[in-house]
Amino acid sequence: MDRIVYDRMAAHDSTHWWYRARRDILADYLARYGELPANARILEIGCGTGHNLPMLAAFGSVEAIEIDPAARAIASQRLGRPVGASPLPALPDVPRGQYDLVAVLDVIEHIEDDVAALNAIRSLLAPGGKVLIAVPAHQWMWSAHDVVNHHHRRYSQRSLRAAIDAAGLEAEKLTPFNSLLFPLAAGARVMGRLTGRDDSDDAPPPPAINSLFEGIFRLERHLVGRVPMLTGVSIVTLARPKA
Repeated sequence: MDRIVYDRMAAHDSTHWWYRARRDILADYLARYGELPANARILEIGCGTGHNLPMLAAFGSVEAIEIDPAARAIASQRLGRPVGASPLPALPDVPRGQYDLVAVLDVIEHIEDDVAALNAIRSLLAPGGKVLIAVPAHQWMWSAHDVVNHHHRRYSQRSLRAAIDAAGLEAEKLTPFNSLLFPLAAGARVMGRLTGRDDSDDAPPPPAINSLFEGIFRLERHLVGRVPMLTGVSIVTLARPKA
């Protein structure tokens, strides 16, 4: 990712509506469907500034990996111990067969060979372990945001299932999310193209709007996995090794 993306993440991950509500949605989703053992061993790959680590720590003992040095330093402070730097798909020095949960939250779209990355992640799982995956949806929504984030693709439900299947995993509870605000996001992408004002600025909106968007997005914690979501800005799933 461009340096500015990590800088914005560090500046806004505690206040921006998207980060705040998304953490709550993923926590509820994991609580309902993760089926994690007590004191689960958890690894987040591509943790950025570590803003998801406290949420994941509610489910067990957390370790993390981040390849950007500045973001890794912030994440290490938040975690209270060093965060690793092993890149996907090789993941050198990461123990195999040890983790009850591996979280890759808006990560695999950054990897050119996503199947190789998912296959490597599968090798990290303990018996009964799962992978928590979140990705951006809809290739037609490609924008300057994807460019500065060094994305290789956005996913459809079908293409994500295909990558997961090719890596020897099977998807569970795969669903779109960030659905309630999808019309606004889609409209903004279309208007950006029509007006030539497609930019990557993801700073929080004014406080009142930020709070409104956070409240609307957070409502999805009651819906994701329970109610069929037809479309959304993102997709989330759990995946386990095939029997």
